[in-house]
Amino acid sequence: MGSDAYDKYLTHHRVTGCTHAPLSEREFWREKYAEEDRNPQGRCC
Repeated sequence: MGSDAYDKYLTHHRVTGCTHAPLSEREFWREKYAEEDRNPQGRCC
């Protein structure tokens, strides 16, 4: 999953000049897992 995914998200958010506030870490993970459930990729289980 990448334990540094949230840090990468914050960096991307900052350098791309997004005008809205970043997601909280809890919101980020909730959305990331929901997206994986909506669009499953190659996973073992």
